Parts: sequence; structure tokens; C-alpha cells
Amino acid sequence: MSQTGDDLAFSSEEFSGRARLFPLPNLVLFPHVIQPLHIFEPRYVELLRDAIQSDKLIAISLLAPGWEDDYDGRPAIEPVACLGRVLTWQTQPSNRYNLLLLGLRRVQVVRELPPAHSFREAEVSVLEDEYPGGSKRRAELHRRLVAAFEKMLPRIQDSNELFNQLAVDTVSLGTLTDVISYALDLNISDKQALLAEPNVDLRAKILLKHLEQACGKSDAISLAAGFPPAFSAN
Repeated sequence: MSQTGDDLAFSSEEFSGRARLFPLPNLVLFPHVIQPLHIFEPRYVELLRDAIQSDKLIAISLLAPGWEDDYDGRPAIEPVACLGRVLTWQTQPSNRYNLLLLGLRRVQVVRELPPAHSFREAEVSVLEDEYPGGSKRRAELHRRLVAAFEKMLPRIQDSNELFNQLAVDTVSLGTLTDVISYALDLNISDKQALLAEPNVDLRAKILLKHLEQACGKSDAISLAAGFPPAFSAN
């Protein structure tokens, strides 16, 4: 197994603003979480090799509706993606790779760059978490979000381990919303909406609404299938 260095810090000021795009139809990555990926398409093999020889950064973007008509080309993508860093990678038979990608930051796709490789690239801008308003109101949001998630724990397999790993009493509200949004089996468009919202208070309110609605239903939201996630194929 190959492995990156230990320094996982990310500096928006030092980021070039150029990102390799890895568009997928059914995956929304969030900051603060780790996604296993299985790479086999030649264009994404080239993308990975380019990344590990350079800054190890890859932006996971969601394909926009209608992508099926042009999957092998350059179908439209959603305007907000998640920039991630390759943590580890492992070569597999038949020119395939397994890798672990750590979500770092939300990024806004400014414009796609002219083709220079078989994979797509874009100019992006980093969307840092926004914390408007007062801290007392945010603390109440944090408390309500934790309470709603705790109420669902008996319905979610293996959720206690996830809940303990979150360190809910000390983690920031932004991190809490991102990890829960990623872990829950929400509609893909709802996940994208949560990713696209940099306002942490508003993001927490949206997620809280999903959780509170689910708590009142017999078919409650569950953890995403196979959470912790298995390797996702490109």
C-alpha cells in the first residue's frame, strides 16, 4: 500500500484554485469524512496518477440530472463539489486502484478548463463555513441536532459507534452537520443541497428538519447503506 505524508492540513491561501474533477452520479462527499473509492476507468486512473504525483487533491462532484445521455463525455455537474485529498492508495490487478479520500472543503466550480487530459479539470473557489448570528442560538441548534440524532439511534444499526466517534459535545456545528449529512441515507438531491449550503446555522436547520420529520415516521431515515461506506466504483 502506498501512503501520503502525515500532514493533512489544508490552506485555502496556498491552494492553486485548480481541481481535478471526479464526477459521480450517486455520491456526495462532505468535508471531515473519508470515502473509499475503486478506480478503474482509464480517465480516472490517469486522474489518480496525476493527483498522487502532485498535490493529491481530487474534487468529487455530483453529475446533474440528464448525465446518462453523455456519461463518457463532459455532462453537466452540480456547481458545488467537495475537494478531497488522497490519504492512501493501493494498486489492484487489471490497472485498478483502491483509495481513501478525505473530504477537505466545499468548493464552487467557477469554470471548467479546456481539456488537457482525459479527465476534467476546473477552476474552483473554496467555500469556507459561515457562522453568522450569535453563539447562544448556535449552541441551541447544536443541542437540538444532537437530541434529534440521539432519538434515532435505536433505529440505526451500528449508530452508537458513529455517535461516539463524532464527539458531539466538542465538535463544531459545521463538522457535526457534515458527518451526519454524509452518514444518513438521504435523497441524493437533499445531500447535494446540504453540501451546497455554506451557512452552518442554515445547514443545521435543514438537517434538523430532515431528522425531526424522520423521527415521526415508521420508515425513518437510516444510515447510508453499508455505512461505514464500502469502496465506491467510478
